Amino acid sequence: MLLTAELLLFYQRCARRAFLDVYGDSREKEPESDFLLKLHQDSRSHRQSILASHTYHQPDYNRGNWRAGMHATVELMRQGVECIYQGVLTSEWTPGVTLLSLPDLLVKEPGNSEFGDWIYVPQSIKLGKRSKLEYQIAGAFDAQVLANVQGAWPPTAWLLLRKRPPYAVSLEQRMPQMHQMLSDCISMLRDRATPEVFISRQRCNLCPWYGSCYRIAQQQHHLSLLPGITPNRYEQLRAIGVTTLEALIQLTPARLTPLFGAEMAEQLITQARSTFDDRAIFRASLESQSKSSHVLEIDRSIALRNSLDDRVELTPADLNGSSGRDPRLSQLTVLARSPKFQDRIEIHFDLEAEPELDIDFMFGVLIVDRDRQTETFYPLVAEQPEEESQIWEQFLDLVWQYPRAPIFHFCDYEVKTTSKLAKRYKTPRKLWQPLMSRFVDIHWWTTQTAILPVESYALKPIARWLGFQWRDASANGAQCICWYNQWLETGDRAYLDAIVQYNEDDCRATYQVKEWLVKFWLTADSGPTKEM
Repeated sequence: MLLTAELLLFYQRCARRAFLDVYGDSREKEPESDFLLKLHQDSRSHRQSILASHTYHQPDYNRGNWRAGMHATVELMRQGVECIYQGVLTSEWTPGVTLLSLPDLLVKEPGNSEFGDWIYVPQSIKLGKRSKLEYQIAGAFDAQVLANVQGAWPPTAWLLLRKRPPYAVSLEQRMPQMHQMLSDCISMLRDRATPEVFISRQRCNLCPWYGSCYRIAQQQHHLSLLPGITPNRYEQLRAIGVTTLEALIQLTPARLTPLFGAEMAEQLITQARSTFDDRAIFRASLESQSKSSHVLEIDRSIALRNSLDDRVELTPADLNGSSGRDPRLSQLTVLARSPKFQDRIEIHFDLEAEPELDIDFMFGVLIVDRDRQTETFYPLVAEQPEEESQIWEQFLDLVWQYPRAPIFHFCDYEVKTTSKLAKRYKTPRKLWQPLMSRFVDIHWWTTQTAILPVESYALKPIARWLGFQWRDASANGAQCICWYNQWLETGDRAYLDAIVQYNEDDCRATYQVKEWLVKFWLTADSGPTKEM
């Protein structure tokens, strides 16, 4: 059995990933996405920037022949070269288990080893900006194998992170953890028992086995598909024999309160019931405002009255809270749409960004005019990064054509970016500060108002449950980043067209979620569903 630092790193992220990499059917692996290919390219660029500051030797051997690679690397170490790039080190760990270390760099330092009065220290080039525990454990793995080969411990293992100073791994702290993980990984592989599926999108999205695991999870109606079910919570549920939706909805909140607290217990059971019945469930209270159900009913009555009474007109003071009412309560009347409000015009806003270039390259603005029964989409695109300031000004000009229109968005990125760009381009406060009170976060109101039968409270799962479909079903924000970079590299406008189409769909999806939310919120007592 051959174990590498990469395999151990994947084991830390997901034991099933490590198992499938060894025993899985490669035909079930998905091809690398454009975004993953971009990450590989970024990693190569980062690696080249590190190597530019080194004079190094590289062992000469046929790739895949680890024994030959080990021999060539050790020969360079015996010669005492200053730096070795992509060395190969192997060490027997236990009978039948060989550790294979492929450190990015081995750098010579003063010391004593079996090669002479010098030692080598491993350095790992990582694309990440944080010294993640998994990186440190992998560094400890490289240090262990290196110590076995040179007969002396390196003082540390270095992580060469992106846009950060080198990070020294504490071997004293990480080595025991690495040994335990190594032992657990070896036991799992020897047992040949496939670890249970657990879908955690933050970790699973870039895994080549994701599609295979997700299909299994769907077939099993696995609890990991339920929002709020973390690995730790799942283990706690398993410990009391709860592994299915049916079992979870049979529990009383009192049964789970000792494990998760009263609020989370109620939320998990209600989420399971919503998913099992495929229906939206109204939340009895707005958690962030700690309102009683009595106060909430008054709030809902106010919004319902405002939506129906032609004599009620919402003012800017209502919207920004200066009227003395809670600003988010005032937003409820915006959601409910008084006929007099904003001349029945509303704005739906979505951004696309490229974090590596630190640019927001597209502002998508959907203007809905209910009196004229028109929906007009404005794509504001920075065809070159330096045009960001231009589309920022175009955005301000556009939204100020409708000075009283609410600006709906999904999650808080658009609000934070407005503040960021205003500071970046020294925008007068009178042009951007009033916008902050016009923003209405549909994600916040959805999660505070309804429990939905979705796997995630991101825009796509919610809108798709309501029946909305993106014209390119595979498109996402990460793909837009790739498309923008491909546009910059090739000048092919098809990439820009794809971005515009995706962004428009995001704006229209936000609009549809908002429309459903208004109806749901105003008629919640009747138990509305997605067909409302």
